[in-house]
Amino acid sequence: MATFGERIANFFGGIDTETQEGLQSLFVNELKDIYYAEKQAIDALGEQADASTTDEVRNAFLLHQNETRNQVSRLEQVFNSIGIDVEEGSCDAIDGLVDDAQRIVSNTDSGSLTRDAGLIIAGQKIEHHEIAAYGSVVTLAQVLGYQEAARLLQQTLDEEKNADKKLTILAESFINNRAASESDDTYRNDRDRTDYTEQRSIVNPDGTRYDTGSSTTRGDSFTI
Repeated sequence: MATFGERIANFFGGIDTETQEGLQSLFVNELKDIYYAEKQAIDALGEQADASTTDEVRNAFLLHQNETRNQVSRLEQVFNSIGIDVEEGSCDAIDGLVDDAQRIVSNTDSGSLTRDAGLIIAGQKIEHHEIAAYGSVVTLAQVLGYQEAARLLQQTLDEEKNADKKLTILAESFINNRAASESDDTYRNDRDRTDYTEQRSIVNPDGTRYDTGSSTTRGDSFTI
């Protein structure tokens, strides 16, 4: 039986086909899961923008939503570059993170800076998940010799890191300090949550808002 070192050498020498096939299958499955996650993120970002209080936070989510649409297209290029049909997988992690964002909206007051602070936290949780996911597939692409795929995925990884940094700067610049001056009543526990699906404020592509249903204010709650 070959030692671990010999198997590594065989793999990089193109001899260990079993390991290479296993890594290729893992890579493809990860791509499918990321593709699903990014499409969920597009919807979530729009809804987080709609729920935000300040224009700064709303615009940050809308800008990254547009960037995420480009990332979805880039993932489709990755699939094509390795000769694999574009297909969605599944991702329990993104589903859970989107649920967390919903919970933040239901537990904070509309129009409060506490809500914006919570939405930034929710957004960064998603970014950190995506950074980990893209970092892994970049490495797999490099190991498998998919240089074009690695280049495309690295481009998205850099964008996700930059988006996370922008949210940090936004939080540190004014949101967290101003939110700290608000009453504790602006945050509610789950047992105090109310149904927020009755009122929605929608963000148009140009950043303006219009209400559906009952009268709402900027940053009203959203439904995913």
